Amino acid sequence: MLSGCYIRALWILNNQDFVIFSRKFPVVEKRWRVACEKEDSDDFKYHMLPNDSDVTAAFSERKKREGSARGFGIRVSQSVKGSDSWVDDPITRHVISLYINKEEGENNLLWPLVLHIKGPYSILILPLVEPRHLKSYSRMCNTSDCGSVIGADESLSSLLLDLPSITGAFAVAQTIGDIVVGEAVEPEVVVAASPSVGGLLDTLTGSIGISSISARAKPVASPVAASTISGTAVTGAATSDAPKMGSRPLDKDVLRSFISSAMPFGTPLDLSYSNISAIKTTGFSSADVPPADRKQPAWKPYLYKGKQRILFTIHDTVHAAMYDRDEIPDSITISGQVNCRAELEGLPDVSLPLTWLDSARVESLTFHPCAQVPEHGGDKQAITFSPPLGNFILMHYQALCSVGPPIKGFYQLSMVSENEGAFLFKLSIMEGYKTPLAIEFCTVTMPFPRRRVVYFDGTPSIGTVSNTEHSVDWRILTNTRSASGKSIEATFPGTVRFAPWQAQRKHPSGSALMADEDSDLESESSGSMVNVEDYIMEKMIKDLPAVDLEDPFSWQAYNYATVSFKMIGPSFSGISIDPKSVSIFPAVKAPVEVLAQVTSGDYILWNTLGKCPVAATPQA
Repeated sequence: MLSGCYIRALWILNNQDFVIFSRKFPVVEKRWRVACEKEDSDDFKYHMLPNDSDVTAAFSERKKREGSARGFGIRVSQSVKGSDSWVDDPITRHVISLYINKEEGENNLLWPLVLHIKGPYSILILPLVEPRHLKSYSRMCNTSDCGSVIGADESLSSLLLDLPSITGAFAVAQTIGDIVVGEAVEPEVVVAASPSVGGLLDTLTGSIGISSISARAKPVASPVAASTISGTAVTGAATSDAPKMGSRPLDKDVLRSFISSAMPFGTPLDLSYSNISAIKTTGFSSADVPPADRKQPAWKPYLYKGKQRILFTIHDTVHAAMYDRDEIPDSITISGQVNCRAELEGLPDVSLPLTWLDSARVESLTFHPCAQVPEHGGDKQAITFSPPLGNFILMHYQALCSVGPPIKGFYQLSMVSENEGAFLFKLSIMEGYKTPLAIEFCTVTMPFPRRRVVYFDGTPSIGTVSNTEHSVDWRILTNTRSASGKSIEATFPGTVRFAPWQAQRKHPSGSALMADEDSDLESESSGSMVNVEDYIMEKMIKDLPAVDLEDPFSWQAYNYATVSFKMIGPSFSGISIDPKSVSIFPAVKAPVEVLAQVTSGDYILWNTLGKCPVAATPQA
């Protein structure tokens, strides 16, 4: 049984599906070859890793077969035996297989390939598994049954649970994706304003871009994002101290350097781009000697020197679907994380209890590899961790909202003619919320992706309004305002006028669609399979007229408004950290700062007068 994660190879493809970068790890491949030789039989033989041109051809062929880069994920009429969609499991959109065609006509099944799409790049990671796992998947690709059969010995979900290398491969893919598109950043840590201090990672890498690393003397600590706390009001924008990288072409030398350091011989050790950059730029000094009785972990390559403190940021992201209908309940969920920065000398251990108001509201918890979770109770979770260098995510969580929705109300839109609609917003903001909660901004957007806005009229009760070609933006709050327990009532009635519809044209499938000059639908040859996204859209609109006066955009689909906001104050999930309960071993006096911020995720106000999607409630 394999333990840990080992990578056989990785490939990066551009948006033309050509391999532009690849890396193979012979040490791991040798382990795979030895394992295959032990399993050698008529139905299973060892195949060498394909070259880049073979991967390009196989990926393009799979894309045509499956309908898109990710594929259907479930079995449809176009699915064929041996394909990923034949397995009938949505995870096959992310863990895929390729058939490498050989000259002798033999197909080499390459699986499991973790597919991560980032910007214009498709990243494929091939982790090491055992031959029996590949055999199991091959059988699933040819079973006659659709989906997992009750009582069956084999299922894709149970198979992947036995493969921790899949999780590691996803982490590798995500890190490489962030690097190639310039989004390798550290998590944000928000703290009270304090005098600026020198920064280790900041000084080592400047405003780190892959192409702009400057070697300097090694300093003591990184600066942290600043905000201001005054009495019970919280003001100031929270920013990240993490260096950010701008967009640029793929830098192969940087990728090779990162891969060699982060995962030598195909074994991922430290996927922190900041750590790797600092090590390669500064190296190590004879003064950086860890305590004799402690082992220095890979995630902390440098020892901190300077003023000591611990910073925590509880970051909730609120996702909501607001319907304002008696027959459909509103949905509010929270995904969040606890970010940490421990500026402590030596190699200490930090212990703290996480508490929440109602354990039934916390649905899932995951922790950083440096953390140990020795005990937990109904409303408490004890954590001990050896903090890494710089900012890091101590834990992720999923939870239900412990309080009411921060913004509630309704949005109505009715078409009074083919090119003009009347709308009405009525919102309550922060109803029942009290200080020290403060809202930094709140914006509502009405998107019209298939219509061009030529004019709008209306005056909101609060805030300002602007428009783009395809949206109307209502900035309700632009300056920080503290909660007082009373809600901020906001209304916005108005009308919006669109450019006239363009001529109707036919989709390759035969369905009539309305499209303006911004439509990006492209014709395809009659013999090729329609992209899976187009296929789903075609199924949605097959029996609907192309347009009517009630809803002439989105082809009679959905009308909605999106809400975006940011708040500083107590977390909505109920998760909290008591600074007085944080303990450090060996004991040291270090102040502990804890702040919480709440931002909007997918916060949707569905048109009360239109169609809306909703999950069906199971019958009792």
